[in-house]
Amino acid sequence: MPLDPQLKKETIGKFGHHEGDTGSVEVQIAVLQKRIEQITEHLKVNKKDYHSRQGLLKMVGNRRRLEGYLRSKDIEKYRELIKALGIREVRPK
Repeated sequence: MPLDPQLKKETIGKFGHHEGDTGSVEVQIAVLQKRIEQITEHLKVNKKDYHSRQGLLKMVGNRRRLEGYLRSKDIEKYRELIKALGIREVRPK
């Protein structure tokens, strides 16, 4: 269940550094967050969909690793991003 192209385009436009920026860490985290929200809503209805649950857990782990990377490189951008997305702060290991 891919992310709606229009929603993805809006997310990239909001968090990208320039037009067509799909590779920056901020954009990757934001797109993953939108997919995580979408799958979470799906799982509220389909409680026994274990395959989607496994994919969700992998996405959360990937987002967490990207957050740790951004935190180590630029903590101010990291804090702005998590505030904009409404997610909790990652504790460093």
